[in-house]
Amino acid sequence: MKDIQSSIDHRRINIKKVGVKTVSYPVTVLDKAKSRQNTIATVNMYVNLPHHFKGTHMSRFVEILNQFHGAIDLQNFQQILQEMKDRLDAEASHMEIEFPYFLSNGGFGETLNIRQYTCVMCGSLNSSPDLELRIKVPISLPINRTLQNSLPRSMGNWGHARVAVRFNTFMWIEDLITEIEKCIDGEILALASAEQKMLSVESVTRSIGTCLSDLKEIKNYSVRVENLCDDYSTFAMLES
Repeated sequence: MKDIQSSIDHRRINIKKVGVKTVSYPVTVLDKAKSRQNTIATVNMYVNLPHHFKGTHMSRFVEILNQFHGAIDLQNFQQILQEMKDRLDAEASHMEIEFPYFLSNGGFGETLNIRQYTCVMCGSLNSSPDLELRIKVPISLPINRTLQNSLPRSMGNWGHARVAVRFNTFMWIEDLITEIEKCIDGEILALASAEQKMLSVESVTRSIGTCLSDLKEIKNYSVRVENLCDDYSTFAMLES
C-alpha cells in the first residue's frame, strides 16, 4: 500500500505542529515515599511537519506512548521525544503530560490527609532537549474558627502558585512541592504574628523565588502567584 502521508507535497508550506491531544492515559510517576504513584494523565503529542511531507501517521503517536507502558519520568520523557522525532521523521518533537499528583499532608480526623497538585511535564526536542516541570500549588489560609456541631470553617481557597522549573540534576517532585509550601507557610505565619496585615501576591512570589534560587538542583524557574478575589484576581510573577 502506498504511503500517502509521507509522499511529497509540492506546496512548500510548513505546518508548525501536527499530532494528537487530550489523550487520557494511565501513567506511573516517581514517588519518593512509595517509589511510584499511579495516576491518569492528559497527553498532548505533536511534531513539526516539514513542507515536503503531506502529513504524518497519527496512530504512531499512540503506538509510541504504548511502547513505554505508561511509566513516565524525566529520563524516559526524553526517550519518548527522541522516538517521536525518529519514527515520524520530524524536525522537532513536543509532548505535554498533565496529571494530578497526591501527597499526604499529615491531616487526620476532620481534615483530608491528602492534597492534590496539578503537574505538567513539558518537553521539546530539536537539536537538543528542553524539559520543564510545572506545578500548581494551592494556597489556603488556615482554619480560623470552629462552629459547634458543625464542620470546621476556613477562609477558603486564597489562590495558588504556579511554578515552572528546569533542572540541573534530579529532584523529587514532593521535595520541590515541600520547598514551595515552606515559603507559603512562612508568609502565613508572618500574617498570624501580625508582622504584616495581609497576605500579598508580591511577598509570596518573592519568597518562592528566593527559595528556588538557593536550590542547586534547579537551573532556572518562573513563579506566578494569583489571589482569587470575588470579582477579580491579583497576581505577581517573576522569572530567573
